Amino acid sequence: MTEEIKVQSNQLFPPRRRQLSVDDYVQGVMNSDRAIIAQAITLVESNLPHHREKAQKVLKQLMPYTGKSIRVGFTGVPGAGKSTLIESFGMMLCEQNHRVAVLAVDPTSSISKGSILGDKTRMEQLSRHPNAYVRPSPSGGTLGGVTKKSRETLLICEAAGYNVIIVETVGVGQSEITVRSMVDFFLVLMLTGAGDELQGIKKGVMELADAIFINKADGANKQSAITAKMEYNRLLHFIQPITDGWETKAFTVSALTGEGISHIWEVIEKYKEVTIRTGIFETKRKEQMINWVHSMIGDKLKERFYGKPLMKQSIAEIEQLLIHGHTSPSLAVQQLFRIYDEKR
Repeated sequence: MTEEIKVQSNQLFPPRRRQLSVDDYVQGVMNSDRAIIAQAITLVESNLPHHREKAQKVLKQLMPYTGKSIRVGFTGVPGAGKSTLIESFGMMLCEQNHRVAVLAVDPTSSISKGSILGDKTRMEQLSRHPNAYVRPSPSGGTLGGVTKKSRETLLICEAAGYNVIIVETVGVGQSEITVRSMVDFFLVLMLTGAGDELQGIKKGVMELADAIFINKADGANKQSAITAKMEYNRLLHFIQPITDGWETKAFTVSALTGEGISHIWEVIEKYKEVTIRTGIFETKRKEQMINWVHSMIGDKLKERFYGKPLMKQSIAEIEQLLIHGHTSPSLAVQQLFRIYDEKR
């Protein structure tokens, strides 16, 4: 009877999963253990202090095995077919024995704080391929729709042996600038017939692109896509390329028919060849590491400022003064920093 109760108890309350050590994480990632890769990414995304400490120890041991991939950013307006194209592109690379990791960052609602995390569903075929790893991560409201930990996630995937890292942006706001700062090659996906030509110029996206691909160049839309490509290439002559020694060009592609998908990889390989030869590739990587440090300093300072209980109370009080017209925004900031400096 006692054994029966014990069995039932184990079914209701299964034994807790063994806590992985730093070495467990490192070896699991190095062995490309997908379950441990997922747990390692969850660890670096955690905001718990003891998780952060362990995550940094894991990353320190993995760092010598990073940096050997080509990092590609994909952006485009909603509806441009980013996920569909990335899946087709990723499948093509996997079939050529490349190992592809996709970091698909979903927007977090500013109201509910929830996130759809639907990219594994949209990239169902790619996520099942043994040579691919698809990781959707909530943006957490971070500027640009990219998680604060996306760079650490990228490093884990590199250490796991993925030689092509794709970062998909949500395609809104400042996301393009954020992702541009963490990838080698930045691809902008456009549509034709939806006012995207003008929108692209207004947003300055073209200034960030290493290549522009007009998607859905098939069927009745094919000729319009070709016309749009010619127009983009004409406009690109008047824009300073973001990468020295590289000429940004526009191309057509169809995720539906597959036409032009192989050309994406040809352009990326050519870009890597040119930038390695000129030294730009390595220079950009070093600049990104420095920018990453400054970005984390900003995050840390912000966390300390808002994290102090006294500051939370002071902010609430000064907000009321601001609302009722008893102080100005500039004076409010000065007063808050005076309180912070006094109590630091």
